[in-house]
Amino acid sequence: MIEANLTILANQPENLNNYLSEDALVQGLKLRKQDAFEHLYDNYKAALYGSISRMIRPDTAAEDLLQELFVKIFNSIDSYDVSKGRLYTWLMQITRNLCIDKLRSAEQKQQQKNRNFDDLVPALNTQMISGISTDHIGLKRLVSELPPEQREILEYMYFEGYTQTETAEALNLPLGTVKTRSRYAIIKLRAIFQIK
Repeated sequence: MIEANLTILANQPENLNNYLSEDALVQGLKLRKQDAFEHLYDNYKAALYGSISRMIRPDTAAEDLLQELFVKIFNSIDSYDVSKGRLYTWLMQITRNLCIDKLRSAEQKQQQKNRNFDDLVPALNTQMISGISTDHIGLKRLVSELPPEQREILEYMYFEGYTQTETAEALNLPLGTVKTRSRYAIIKLRAIFQIK
């Protein structure tokens, strides 16, 4: 059996014999030898792709990220320190970090597309009424009939142009309290408008 394995090894291309040990592979990678990177790709791509595809969907995105990963490995192989762990562990850490970065950037782009509607409404309302004097239509007088805590919220949001979040920060109140008070204030204003 041992003789058969030696025969198989003897028939392998020379570059495969060069990288039977992890130390030899790392040394070849750090010397930027093409056959070392080919060996790394051939022997580690399946495991790295499996890790990527569990975190990144669809498969085409995972395949693109695999290519990006090997470029990153090529560029950062000098930072690998044998004393801190095995090559495979280092490769998996880079894979994980790259996947997390990709997911975060995708999430960030999605968040920018879906801005909080509650924060936009007061800004839109402020833009719409900025050319109208609220004193002329009697709105300030109607708002003055509200309880002080509700009046204060509406003054910040509708007369000063603050968002709900900014109002909460300015008044040192929880955002939920600001939302609730503004909702009750608007309900009371509707009732006052219907009476008058």
